Amino acid sequence: MIDKRSFEGLGHADHGWLNARHHFSFANYHDPKRMGWGAIRVWNDDEIAPNSGFPPHPHRDMEIITFVRSGAITHQDSMGNTGRTAAGDVQVMSAGTGVRHAEYNLEPETTRIFQIWIEPRLKGGAPSWGAKPFPRDDRSGRFVPLASGYAEDVEALRIRADARVLGATLKAGETLTHEVGAGRHAYLVPATGAVEIDGVRFDARDGAAIDGGATVSITALEDAEIVLVDAE
Repeated sequence: MIDKRSFEGLGHADHGWLNARHHFSFANYHDPKRMGWGAIRVWNDDEIAPNSGFPPHPHRDMEIITFVRSGAITHQDSMGNTGRTAAGDVQVMSAGTGVRHAEYNLEPETTRIFQIWIEPRLKGGAPSWGAKPFPRDDRSGRFVPLASGYAEDVEALRIRADARVLGATLKAGETLTHEVGAGRHAYLVPATGAVEIDGVRFDARDGAAIDGGATVSITALEDAEIVLVDAE
């Protein structure tokens, strides 16, 4: 079963400097039917105005993955880390026992990100942060693990969850398949373009909640970049 969550129907908050859409309940948006999807707790679609951003704030016991769609995000945290993550690239933060961080758009253009929160397999542990470039051409026609809790995904950023964050780029007409194991939960969003999943159209920034126990077929109706999280 695939549940389509159209972009227009997502939770919405416009703070001027931040225009956010929420695939799941977050902050002042609450929908008891959309509290998460398996271990996936948050999927925010954020547009951050130039020279603005999130001031320092705390997190704990959450795996936080940021996929930069356009522009760039600059990270600072209480561990002393600072880094700039540009379009197509990914950063992860394991909040563990607790961390404070800030995320700024220091660019002259709007920065657009997906921020995804996944519940860790175990609470606690020392917080950590990392970032890595993932060239779009390397994801052409195939899924590439961007962040993973599994040791075999050696090129992926490490997270402490039974989950994978996968990215792919597809040319119009190309098809990918993905097997969602029994008892698992997959959530797919096209960052750009449009795709068809088992006969259902999903435009850019629509969400697809996919039940476990099936293999889905994803066909690009136009050139597309997609992000998929497969979690317990």
